[in-house]
Amino acid sequence: MSIDLEHLVLAENPDAVILATVAGDVLSWNNGAAEIFGYAANEAIGSCLESLIVPEDMRTEYRQMLARASVSGFASYETISRRKDQALVNVDVSYKAIRPSPESADVLMLCTHKDVSESQVLRDNKLVEARFRGLLESMPDAIIMANRTGRIVLANTRAEHLFGYASGELLGQAIEVLLPHALRQVHMCHQGGFFAQPYPGAIGIGLALNGMRKDGAEFPVEISLSPLHTQEGTLVMSAVRDISARKQIERSLSEKNVELQNAAEAKDRFLANMSHELRTPLNAIIGFTGTLLMRLPGPLNPDQQRQLTTIQGSAHHLLALINDLLDVAKIESGKVDLHPEPTSCAELLDELAGTLRLLAEHKGLAFELRVPDPDVEIRTDRRAVKQVLINLVNNAIKYTDAGSVAVTLERDTHDGRPVVRFRVRDTGVGIRPEDQTRLFQAFTQLDSSSTRRHDGTGLGLHLSQRLAVLLGGQITLDSELGRGSTFTLTLAG
Repeated sequence: MSIDLEHLVLAENPDAVILATVAGDVLSWNNGAAEIFGYAANEAIGSCLESLIVPEDMRTEYRQMLARASVSGFASYETISRRKDQALVNVDVSYKAIRPSPESADVLMLCTHKDVSESQVLRDNKLVEARFRGLLESMPDAIIMANRTGRIVLANTRAEHLFGYASGELLGQAIEVLLPHALRQVHMCHQGGFFAQPYPGAIGIGLALNGMRKDGAEFPVEISLSPLHTQEGTLVMSAVRDISARKQIERSLSEKNVELQNAAEAKDRFLANMSHELRTPLNAIIGFTGTLLMRLPGPLNPDQQRQLTTIQGSAHHLLALINDLLDVAKIESGKVDLHPEPTSCAELLDELAGTLRLLAEHKGLAFELRVPDPDVEIRTDRRAVKQVLINLVNNAIKYTDAGSVAVTLERDTHDGRPVVRFRVRDTGVGIRPEDQTRLFQAFTQLDSSSTRRHDGTGLGLHLSQRLAVLLGGQITLDSELGRGSTFTLTLAG
């Protein structure tokens, strides 16, 4: 029986034995090469060796060694090669220039690659164990160190417990065993980029990252990477934190937020749907009461007059409260539509005076309107500005028992831009400094006792300030207890 020993040795050699041209084109590819690099012979033969197995950041070194072998006849070095599946392997490489026959002028390159990944892991492990094991064991996070090929060279006890492995079981394994299957190929494709430009920092910010335990269970993680430069090369230290508890809290908060949003939307729908139902009967009560007070159906005795007046006043008050609640609900839900238009400030204040002067005089107060320049005009939502001013003047009248209420229009500048200021000054009770900071909060009554003299929901100033902000302005307060208050609405002029 004839045995081709040379062919048998070549075929069964566990190392990669590759024959290539000086330019690097593959001519022969043994079983060892197929085992180490993942390419079958028919895939490799005819291809360029550099594009097959040499990572991009290693190609300059590869070309230099190939050139040295072409000149001197031989070159060897340790490097990193890339498999078909993008995994990296440590290899001991030798290049030998040969001639197909003594008389041939052609030169070929016999390339031998020995996989030394396991021995490299042991060297890296020995290096970092002595220097870093004690420190890493004291860390609160799971710490995993991997070398350039992505093989684990050290894992602290927290990491082994977190991922469900026995002591030492992770040593030498590919870092991808800690990732879900769907992420492994992507990770192998990108890990080389980190070594090319290593930088410390968190990865996956804004992304959902999962780790995978030995039993296949996945869990959310937060990962920070740091490069570690050693005499054997650059290692990567990964700090891994299980954030399952945090994610559970986030999910709970998200569910609560959805519930709150649904409740807010339900409230808005209720208020929107009820606005007509609430206002219609009140308007009917006000209308019929007004008809009776005008004595159109017939004369009234004094008791009837007093009772109907009480009904009408209460209905007006209730309607005002409902309107405030509905307006606040619209603002909170962002459903207020503003319609800016050229607005004469003097005309606006004349309308205001016509509405509220009698109310002030009924309490024995002097009502003053001061408009030095009747030609002041701004572009704004007339209805919203009027609503704010009515609220401010109503409050001034309500909380003033003697003296006056004055409304003043002024031109001014703020940060170099023209503004218009509406000042509402009263000689009322004034407001203590400690109360002024909460005056514009919703449902705030400075006198919250059951015997307070003035009715209201505490929404008027809150509503006014929110409207002022929507108009691009603000309301400020200057007050002294016992000497009155001045509320100022400032709008762009």
